[in-house]
Order: sequence, then C-alpha cells, then structure tokens
Amino acid sequence: MTNSCDSEPDNEGTPLAPSLQTDAAFRLLVDTVQDYAIFLLDAHGNVATWNNGARRIKGYAAHEIVGRHFSVFYPPDDIAAGKPEIELTTAARDGRIEDEGWRIRKDSTRFWANVVVTALRDAHGNLIGFAKVTRDMTDRLRLAELQRARELSAHVQTALENERASIARELHDDLGQQLAALKMQLSILDTSAQGVRVKQQSLEQIDTIIASVRRIAAGLRPPVLDDLGLFAAIDWLVCDFRRRYDLDIHLHIEGEETGFDTIASTSVFRLVQEALTNVVRHARASEVRIEIICARSRCRLSVEDDGRGADLAQPRGIGAFGLLGMSERVRQLGGVIEFHSAPGQGFRIAADIPLI
Repeated sequence: MTNSCDSEPDNEGTPLAPSLQTDAAFRLLVDTVQDYAIFLLDAHGNVATWNNGARRIKGYAAHEIVGRHFSVFYPPDDIAAGKPEIELTTAARDGRIEDEGWRIRKDSTRFWANVVVTALRDAHGNLIGFAKVTRDMTDRLRLAELQRARELSAHVQTALENERASIARELHDDLGQQLAALKMQLSILDTSAQGVRVKQQSLEQIDTIIASVRRIAAGLRPPVLDDLGLFAAIDWLVCDFRRRYDLDIHLHIEGEETGFDTIASTSVFRLVQEALTNVVRHARASEVRIEIICARSRCRLSVEDDGRGADLAQPRGIGAFGLLGMSERVRQLGGVIEFHSAPGQGFRIAADIPLI
C-alpha cells in the first residue's frame, strides 16, 4: 500500500482555477487598471475596445469612441504630419513603437503621454490589429520642467553675482582710481582766490562722486563680504541701512560662519539685503530685528519688522518677485523659508538653512 505522505503530488498539468482562464477574467484585469489607457485598434486604426483607464485619461466613454479612428487623440499638427499613420506603419513593420508627446482629451485639453503601440498578428502572421497602451505623464513632465527651471535659476543667480562682482571691481578699481587721480591734479592748480574757490568746489564734487561710486560698488558686491566674511558683511549692511534710512535695526548673531561656502554666504547676505530693502520700500516700519543663529549644522535666520504687514493670501503684484527670489535662494541651499504677516501686524521672514 502506498503511503500518500511519502509520495510527491503530481502537479504537472494541473489546471488553474477556471475563473482565471477565461477571457472575462482578462477583461476584468484590463478594466480594473486606472493608471493606463489600454485598448485595441483594428488593422485600420479604429478603436475596438476601451477600458476604465482610457476613459479616465482621455475622457471618452466607450460608446463615444469605439469605432472612431485613433487619430482623434492627436494634436492637429501631428495629424497634418501623418504621425498616427506613421506610428501604425512602424509598429506593423517593427512589431512595436514607443513614443512620447502631446495628446488630446475629449474636452480638447492636452496631456503629455507615453504611448506604446504593439502589432497583433494571427497564427498565420496576418496583421489583425494593434494593442495600444497610454500613460498620462503630464505631472512627470511638469516636474522635469520645474527642475530645469530651478537649475536655470541657480545658473542665472550665479551669473548675476559674478557680473555684479565684475562691475563692482570696475567701479572701485578703475573709475575710483581715476577720480582720485583727478582730485590730486586739482589740488595743485591755480592758487588765486577764484582758483581756490573753483578748486574747492571741484574737490567737493569729486568727493561726492567717489562716495557714490563706492556706495554703488558696495551695493553690487560689498568688498567686506569677500574680505572679512558673511557676518561682518551683514553688520556693514545693517549699519548702512541705519545711516541711510534712519531705521532702528537690532542685529543678533550667534555661532560660527565656518559652515558657509561662497555661494551660501552670498545667498544669506542677499536674503538680509532683500528683506531690509522690502522694509524700506513697503513696510513703513520703525524697528527691525535680525537674528542669525548657527549651531548643530543648521543656521536659523529671521528678519522681523513692526510695519504695516501684508495679506499673504492676496495675489502678488506684477513684478513683485522679492519673496519668490528669497524662496528660490533658500531652496537652492537645501533649506526652508516661511513668511508670516497680516495687515497691521508687521512682517516676519524665517529661514532654516543647512550648513556644510
């Protein structure tokens, strides 16, 4: 007598459950898929079947699209160029074709699609139709475009800083030296009473011009930022705003700036500069508090004023890119920035930036 426990069961050829072998089960699988439009075309390119994913992505119900030519999904330019026919011809010749491009929904809106068309043949090799799988890639395209825009923004910011530094050097080294030389030449001119008056007026004008050149050069790229570092540059910036705009500015700095490279130092300096510029232009504030605390591989920056505040929920005016520029600078450093304000309650900028 054979012990059934000692023998191996013979599973070879054991049929699967009948429900998993039917065409209905396969159709259930296809219809359940929501992220892909999966449907069949006949040999002429007319839609033969339709699944729920196709309805979700393209917007057509089955009775609205079955029997129509699949070129209805293509933009007019692609239709004029014969792209739908080219894709079917290529798929029939090569077995399949994959493409990415704009497609059209029922409501005429566009979406970016990844499309695979596969030729279907019978047992004798005769073409009987095509299987078409479409995926909506619009979100991925937008993400890629956003990434490219951010990379371009970073490149533009770097180029702008380099250009500012170049112009500042030219103003300081070239024009500044020429004005200084002119001042020396005037000092040895006519010693008559009238000559002295003219000379004195000219010297005063040159002093004014030299001061303006230095101020413009420092605004473009303060030498102190490169010579003495970020914290010294911010201290100089605060002193300059106090003097020029009669602002009561309280500056508190803790920690070390050793974690800042050149790009980070420039970005943080520009953050503070832009924040103070916004206070002068828009806030109508009398007091500003700036706090920079660097510790444990993080730097926290806050700039707060007691001005009129703003409704951040309202759309920004045309050309109001200050806050957007701040956000982009902090994002490029891998940090986060927040804006807090309300009408009559001042404005606060808070940034958290990782250190190297």
